[in-house]
Amino acid sequence: MFWKWSFRLLIIFLGLWLLLDLSSRLGAEIFWFQEVNYLQVFLLRILTRGGLWIVVAGITAAYLLGNLTLAQRLKYPQSLKIAEVRRESAGLSFELKNFLSPHYLKRDQISKPDTRSAPLRLHWLLPVVLVFSLLVGLMLVHYGEIALSYWGASINKVSLPVPALFRPEIIWQLGRQIVAKILYSGLVLGAAIAILMYPRFFLTAIAIIFSILLSLILSQNWAKVLQYFHPTLFNKSEPLFGQDISFYIFSLPFWELLELWLMGLFLYSFLAVALTYLLSADSLSQGIFPGFSSQQQRHLYGLGGLLMLVVALSYWLSRYELVYSKRGVSYGASYTDVTAQLPAYNVLCILAVAIAIYLLLRTFFWQPKSRYRQLVFYGLGSYLVLVVTAGFILPTAVQYLIVQPNELQREQPYIQRTIALTRQAFDLEAINAISFDPQGKLTEADIKANDLTIRNIRLWDQRPLLETNRQLQQFRPYYRFPDADIDRYTLQTDATSRRPASPQKLPAPDQEPVEPTERRQVLIAARELDYSAVPQQAQTWVNRNLIYTHGYGFTLSPVNTVAAGGLPEYFVKDIAGSNEGALSTSSEAIRDSIPIGEPRIYYGEISNTYVMTKTRVRELDYPSGSDNVYNTYDGRGGVQIGSLWRRCLFALYLKDWKMLLTRDFLPETKVLFRRNINQRIRAIAPFLKFDSDPYLVAANANPDTLNQQLPGTENYLYWIVDAYTTSDRYPYSDTGSDGINYIRNSVKVVIDAYHGSIDFYIADPRDPIIATWSAIFPNMFKPLSAMPVNLRNHIRYPVDFFKIQAEQLLVYHMTDPQVFYNREDQWQIPNEIYGSEARPVEPYYLITSLPTVDFEEFILLLPYTPKQRNNLIAWLAARSDGENYGKLLVYIFPKQRLVYGPEQIEARINQDPVISQQISLWNRQGSRVVQGNLLIIPIEQSLLYVEPIYLEATQNSLPTLVRVVVAYENRIVMTQTLEQALQAIFQPEVTPAPAIIRPVEEPPLSGESGT
Repeated sequence: MFWKWSFRLLIIFLGLWLLLDLSSRLGAEIFWFQEVNYLQVFLLRILTRGGLWIVVAGITAAYLLGNLTLAQRLKYPQSLKIAEVRRESAGLSFELKNFLSPHYLKRDQISKPDTRSAPLRLHWLLPVVLVFSLLVGLMLVHYGEIALSYWGASINKVSLPVPALFRPEIIWQLGRQIVAKILYSGLVLGAAIAILMYPRFFLTAIAIIFSILLSLILSQNWAKVLQYFHPTLFNKSEPLFGQDISFYIFSLPFWELLELWLMGLFLYSFLAVALTYLLSADSLSQGIFPGFSSQQQRHLYGLGGLLMLVVALSYWLSRYELVYSKRGVSYGASYTDVTAQLPAYNVLCILAVAIAIYLLLRTFFWQPKSRYRQLVFYGLGSYLVLVVTAGFILPTAVQYLIVQPNELQREQPYIQRTIALTRQAFDLEAINAISFDPQGKLTEADIKANDLTIRNIRLWDQRPLLETNRQLQQFRPYYRFPDADIDRYTLQTDATSRRPASPQKLPAPDQEPVEPTERRQVLIAARELDYSAVPQQAQTWVNRNLIYTHGYGFTLSPVNTVAAGGLPEYFVKDIAGSNEGALSTSSEAIRDSIPIGEPRIYYGEISNTYVMTKTRVRELDYPSGSDNVYNTYDGRGGVQIGSLWRRCLFALYLKDWKMLLTRDFLPETKVLFRRNINQRIRAIAPFLKFDSDPYLVAANANPDTLNQQLPGTENYLYWIVDAYTTSDRYPYSDTGSDGINYIRNSVKVVIDAYHGSIDFYIADPRDPIIATWSAIFPNMFKPLSAMPVNLRNHIRYPVDFFKIQAEQLLVYHMTDPQVFYNREDQWQIPNEIYGSEARPVEPYYLITSLPTVDFEEFILLLPYTPKQRNNLIAWLAARSDGENYGKLLVYIFPKQRLVYGPEQIEARINQDPVISQQISLWNRQGSRVVQGNLLIIPIEQSLLYVEPIYLEATQNSLPTLVRVVVAYENRIVMTQTLEQALQAIFQPEVTPAPAIIRPVEEPPLSGESGT
């Protein structure tokens, strides 16, 4: 009795704990989404997921348990076992009498009613029962794996591929896995043995497990369900069935999910009911199953009819899935798929429908003594033979005997489809291809005419700048620079140069003088707070949650200038904390150009702790000498927890009982949680794919104080993150390395680093997927025109999107099917030497003028070389400014002449006797040379190659820029500054040859590379 009551109390306690945990999670999430003004988004998601879970679990449980209950009523009773055993034991004597007297009637004909099927002896019964039990085990493993993959993924991850459907090929793959993996074998065999030993208990338990698994799987795919009911036409069709692309993006995944559910539902119910009947009457121990009774047959006929309807649905959907076929030389439906596989699926689908109709008609209009009862078994056997023959053997024979001997001729139209739709899916059609023949006639006059380009050549890479920042600008162990981002800012000219980039016209007498400005490429890095770096003795609850709450400030460095000692120059640096401003600037003009205000960073890339603000404990603002300056947060972020019930709610949600005991809270106290910007945006929009590199922007987003959502405070730091709509369901489109075959940069996300507010702006309104999400969440997205102008000036073409397009362009720039088939013009991304190791060239930003454009702009560039060759064959450029944003151009170099590629330039640098000697001298014990990114700079109708050389200590690294290597045509030089290198190349008579390699000592006066 004691143990019984203890068990009941334990169950009650666990139930209450689970209820409280779920309630706290739901309540905290509601408060958080209310804080960021996306409560409707959350409620629609949670209602959709909850509704799917309840509906699927309810229907599945009711159907499976109802059929198992009916099977328990219809199975053979215990008394039947004795009669069957007696009949079996007397079988030999009756056979002998029948042999001696041919007119003697068989006992089987007398004792067995016509309505019962033939009995199964042990040599047939045992294999059938084992196969059915193992199939149940396979289903359990398959659906369990899918559910576990969802459980292990992020709770908000919804961009999930359609799970592998339980089809014959999946059963074969699972069987191979079971042979290879002991764990799978144990699970499947354990489930089979358990069913054979205790069929009633385990079949019922597995039915309940299936109800949970199927409901979990479908509820995790809530996004596909919502998209199905809010489709947007692509107004483009695929060539095989003529369906609009939207059918494959929005409808087909939904029908595949439905098939996944119904196949599990109907197949398990059929197997479970059949096993219930076959294992009744103690058939295994007695060695005989007396045959299915009339009512049992009727039950199985009905279940079999429903199962065959799902099989028909499966083959019908398989027809459309041929557009994702990987058979043949190109992605999508090939010659074999269209001429052999598609007709086979059509036939199998029609036959499955016919069998299903027959079985269901027999169920509703049951005739126990039907003469055509045996035809069902013959028909099902023939259907299984046809599945193997038409579904597998015939297509394989066609592929090997008809297609492969004449592959190009047979596959040519299908290759053309793959090329066309892959280019559509990755937006490669929009790339403007231009022939570019470098003339090699660059002069000193051209260099001067392109002064803005020269002055923005990047000499500082992110890695050495970050290393320098960490040594010179962190100030305290708890500060960290997680990243440095390339951007461009419009600065007053006298802030950056002693002369303008181009001749300035004098203003007319009746016009007010305008401050000359210049666009400069810079590296900006946020100084965030890393609580994990706080000394262990100081990592207390008060410090973690009440004092160390935010980072402070940022650094801004021009990409092409060098300060004394080879260190980077800073436009913005340090923590001043004076009346002149929070941060130090290099000049008054910089202070006027870059808004700084109070640069507190409460929301960042490494803000992983939750903090409480407006408490009795003041927050650490920034260090000032030997003391600290403190502050109290006055932003709009956070959820109020002043009342006791809210403190209890969040104490339970955050698993932090100290929140209930502290006396430092006030009625206006707030909790700021989910402060990591990557977690923040993914919690709101899990259906989008986000760029891996959020970047910081310092801008006055509300200069006129007209935008009520952006009050005119002293906080000017924002994070911009690019977001993508993706799919793996675009027909005929070849998948990339990340498994997607459609992508658009449809959304720009802006996060306020102080207030934590989040805004989603539609950057590509032509994208049907983002149009669908806008219809599902009508108040979530804003047009790009609604983004403040000062922020819109900083949007850039994202690197991740550019890489995906560039990867596809390696092959899919070839639009001729024969050239594509031969792969005779395939490209590759070249390697470069970075540090001392070879690695693929990364895309890089430049401010330059394209060869066909007469003005400088901010572009993203990546070179190409031919496959297994090192000469330059093309480069891809993406534009980022104004009306030209998003336009791509590929400049193709002539194949009949040599244009140096990055690897060839690197080889020339390392083979130069003077340069290699100097690098070897630097690479002595205690220091090492780091060769930076090799940049290819288009100027006029020529190419200039620039590579910075850094020197760093092997310990306590503080990289310094010691040399700049410039290559042009057949000339290559290494000097201390970019200006000296250009002078050495374009004015060789001014600079004597021995002076190309300068002494290690720094010049007495350092400045810009362009001065």
